[in-house]
Amino acid sequence: MDTVGPAMDSAADRLAAAVECAVRETGAVVAMLYLLPPGGSSLRLAVLAGVPPEIAAPWLRVPLSAPMPVSDAVKDRRLVWLGSQEELARRYPRPALVLPYRFALAAAPLVAGDRVHGGVVLLWPGSHPTRLTPQERDAVDHCCGEAARVLHEARERGSPVTAGTAPRVVSPATAPPPAPTEAVAAADFVGRLPGGCCTLDLHGRITYLTGTGAELVGGRVDELVGTLPWESLPWMADPLFEDQYRGAMISREPMSFVALRPPDRWLSFRLYPDASGISVYITPAVDPQAPAPPAATGAAASPGAPSRAVALYHLMHLAATLTEAVGLQDVVELVAEQLVPAFRVQALAVLTVTEGRLRVERHRGFGDALMECFEGAPLTSPAPVAHVLTTGEPAFYRTFDEFRRAFEPATLQEGLAAWAFLPLFASGHAVGTLVLGYERTRPFEPEERALLTSIAGLIAQALDRARLYDTKERLAHSLQAHLLPHTLPRIGGLDVAARYLPATRGMGIGGDFYDVIPLDATTAAATIGDVQGHNVTAAALMGQVRTAVHASAGAPPAEVLARTNRLLADLDPGLFTSCLYVHLDLAGHRALLATAGHPPPLLRHPGGDTEVLRLPPGLLLGIDRDARYPTTEIPLPPGAALALYTDGLVEVPGTDPDDSTAALAREFTRAGDRPMEAVADDLVRYARSATQGSDDIALLLIEALRGGG
Repeated sequence: MDTVGPAMDSAADRLAAAVECAVRETGAVVAMLYLLPPGGSSLRLAVLAGVPPEIAAPWLRVPLSAPMPVSDAVKDRRLVWLGSQEELARRYPRPALVLPYRFALAAAPLVAGDRVHGGVVLLWPGSHPTRLTPQERDAVDHCCGEAARVLHEARERGSPVTAGTAPRVVSPATAPPPAPTEAVAAADFVGRLPGGCCTLDLHGRITYLTGTGAELVGGRVDELVGTLPWESLPWMADPLFEDQYRGAMISREPMSFVALRPPDRWLSFRLYPDASGISVYITPAVDPQAPAPPAATGAAASPGAPSRAVALYHLMHLAATLTEAVGLQDVVELVAEQLVPAFRVQALAVLTVTEGRLRVERHRGFGDALMECFEGAPLTSPAPVAHVLTTGEPAFYRTFDEFRRAFEPATLQEGLAAWAFLPLFASGHAVGTLVLGYERTRPFEPEERALLTSIAGLIAQALDRARLYDTKERLAHSLQAHLLPHTLPRIGGLDVAARYLPATRGMGIGGDFYDVIPLDATTAAATIGDVQGHNVTAAALMGQVRTAVHASAGAPPAEVLARTNRLLADLDPGLFTSCLYVHLDLAGHRALLATAGHPPPLLRHPGGDTEVLRLPPGLLLGIDRDARYPTTEIPLPPGAALALYTDGLVEVPGTDPDDSTAALAREFTRAGDRPMEAVADDLVRYARSATQGSDDIALLLIEALRGGG
């Protein structure tokens, strides 16, 4: 975690202690603590316990919009419990696909006051009962409460805790070293066993191996200790072996399998995991006819390259994640965040094709000078970044000298030894180029080239979808922007302010609208509404509703809504609309209001208190052609102010709408007698924090000025 100053060091330590507490008191074997930045749309992994960072790499960032247990726990402010793998697959197929192991899972939010600071994920062994016990639930609540208090206090001090580029890893508790006599006895015991023994640390590296064990697997003790067996033994370079290690680490259950050591020796492996690693017992297989996967062939993976199991694991996760990415920048960010840690890449750049030239969308690890050489390169350029799009074939440079011979400006980036340029094609047309840089030379074996090419294909399809989506969204937002008033009219005696903010998640457009309409020297009208849906149809219908209200303005409020309702009923758009209309009588210091299923307005009295106006209900527009809309008259003396808003301002996950409305009224009161423009900013800022930007926001404030302006 990134921290600032001594106080932050203390906060970070207390946060890590809260994670240790969660593991200790709940009996969980894995714990992950996520932080949610203020106004952020993604959770960041800050503290990890129980598994190495390599296993957690795909989960470093979890968008709130993703169908994941921790995002649902944070959004809904509730505990999410999954007592079995079957339940996980049913409710959350994506993580179940990537983690096909037996475990139970709980995700809980970190809530302090009215703010959600993040969430915690806990995993128990697959042998855990399908229900969480009351004692475990109390322990989860206690540890989450402590972590939330730490985060809240740090934020109140003005030095919030933030997640760094890598999580802080909480080391497992270790047993005290044995006495010399105990160590000798343990070694004698292991030596007498008929099979071989070895231990793996949390990362899968061999930390101890008996001579019998080395003989059985076909290696030497001094060559194998400190290595990953699926990398140091060519015949174990098969996803089966690392998958068994991952399964044991995550499920914390003993596992066993039978495998063939070429050419004809069958071996039985039994894995016994705990918090510090895995003990493995190796014996000749009892049944030489036991089914086993085909023997691995070919050379071991390239030094520094991910093993096949790791590659498949991350490839599957990347594919699942990219299906949920929306806009171009979302895709680019996901690619940058996942490829670098997952595939041991030191530098990455994503370029897209725009009007026959390449544009650098995102880069990490490359120097700006080199990126300037790539920026704006025409597709006819001989540079590798463009040439691969001409040939359609990826380019791999195993050494820096190879790259320098192909591209003279390579000297601008001498810190990298090997390079890969992958063309991104979707539906037969060029989308862009993916550039990868490695700090060491590498042979780029055929298997690794095939893997990188597969990754490029996934990314190209995601980028192509994202660009189409972005184009559609730009058109839709342009339509919506042109349908909303660019400026509000100046009306003597009134201070008026308005705000419209699209949702921070979902990227959809909405049907929220507002308007202020001068009628004559002493009267004006104000309206606000919300068309159902977040698409072009909703935005277009919003324009029709706003036009209809504008055309009828000046008539009594009940008649304005009735006429608009009849128009919508005749159009039969299939969408419903809420609307609030206010007739302002400036000379009479009063207002006439009618509502069509819209959230209640707020009235702030000159003395400062704010009242929620519970108007007689009227049916949503477009449902019943003959619906009637009662009118309510209220005094609007100088100094009084009205707040009209759409439901995006008060829809707080897990909170009753009446409570959210009352909270907004208190904020309106606290705003005091400042100009409405400043008050509007305060209310929107408060709403964004409370609602986490889950819906569009439209806000219209009207104050009757003292002294007539």
